[in-house]
Amino acid sequence: MVRKPSENTHHHPGEAAVISGLSYCTSSTKQHLAFGGRRGHVATLDWVTKRLMCEINVMEAVWDIRFLHSEALFAVAQNRWLHIYDNQGIELHCIRRCDRVMRLEFLPFHFLLATASETGFLTYLDVSVGKIVAALNARAGRLDVMTKNPYNAVIHLGHSNGTVSLWSPAMKEPLAKILCHRGGVRAVAVDSTGTYMATSGLDHQLKIFDLRGTFQPLSARTLPQGAGHLVFSQRGLLAAGMGDVVNIWAGQGKASLPSLEQPYLTHRLSGHVHGLHFCPFEDVLGVGHTGGITSMLVPGAAEPNFDGLESNPYRSQKQRQEWEVKALLEKVPAELICLDPRALAEVDVISLEQEKKERIERLGYDPEAKAPFQPKPKQKGRSSTASLVKRKRKVMDEEHRDKVRQSLEQQPQKQEKKAKPTRARPSALDRFLR
Repeated sequence: MVRKPSENTHHHPGEAAVISGLSYCTSSTKQHLAFGGRRGHVATLDWVTKRLMCEINVMEAVWDIRFLHSEALFAVAQNRWLHIYDNQGIELHCIRRCDRVMRLEFLPFHFLLATASETGFLTYLDVSVGKIVAALNARAGRLDVMTKNPYNAVIHLGHSNGTVSLWSPAMKEPLAKILCHRGGVRAVAVDSTGTYMATSGLDHQLKIFDLRGTFQPLSARTLPQGAGHLVFSQRGLLAAGMGDVVNIWAGQGKASLPSLEQPYLTHRLSGHVHGLHFCPFEDVLGVGHTGGITSMLVPGAAEPNFDGLESNPYRSQKQRQEWEVKALLEKVPAELICLDPRALAEVDVISLEQEKKERIERLGYDPEAKAPFQPKPKQKGRSSTASLVKRKRKVMDEEHRDKVRQSLEQQPQKQEKKAKPTRARPSALDRFLR
């Protein structure tokens, strides 16, 4: 599918529609495509049926565009501020606190929209409540290279000094910094499993790093020119846009390392590449360039089996509404974003022991301590229900006898207390006594 710049656009005849932002919907039906041009052209469509949803001209440069949690909302990074539109092209919000935004990324399980600005700020916007969760100063100048890790929702930023920093909204400092290139970083991409990270720089190097704690380069390749755009597919294929050429490298399986020696596919376009994005669950690569949009067929790029409970392409509007309510109820807090999500399920033994020690010092004893075990001597013979009843009855009879004996012993004492003391000598007044 090739979209010409002269079809349903607001550009003058003969002018090129430079595609600056390209996004497939990543959390709903996987069939919708949004793109924006440098001269203000914004459009969304169902790329399978070619049905146009909306098409507007914002009258200023568009740097990036992203769908939110569904195809009904999308965010546009315009020249001045961040704008939110619905699927009819109606502007819903203008967020002026996010100004001069260059790149956008949406975290679907956290309902967070991450924005990287020209002023060097990384901002997290919670689209469910409309509040800014964190505004972090990267202190690295202009931020025009950004991607997300789908595995742990960590944001990767590429800087002009050749480093890639990893960010979380819960920390004001980067979680890690990786020195990748001798020159500035031009593009960063992370695969769907969160295992590999591909980077390209001004030194014409394309490298793949291991993100499983070591952050070491696994393979490298020198390109004729630096790749300006990188993207991984669901099956681990790596696509790179270099000028007017798109190269695709493939591995042996879903989670395997792509081999950078020989490209799997090579395609030359009619203009310079300005955006790459693989379509989920379809062997299609969308390429935005100076002449419009081109859809490339890449066999083996997408995951053929989809989870109908997570991403149902055939769902109705009622099902979409129910899914949206359930996703809001199961929203993951932004404070839980970290490098290793498995650490959230582990027990902090050091803190637990320290709290237990402080509790013992405060109370003076251990409330969780158990009484020492005292073994009972095992008696010979077989125990039955009848003998157990006899023993209990015998004990009850003995207790009754003890109570009767005590009551008999106490009766004379009570009678002595009640008896009046007798006088030794008679008195003259005893005659008045009856």
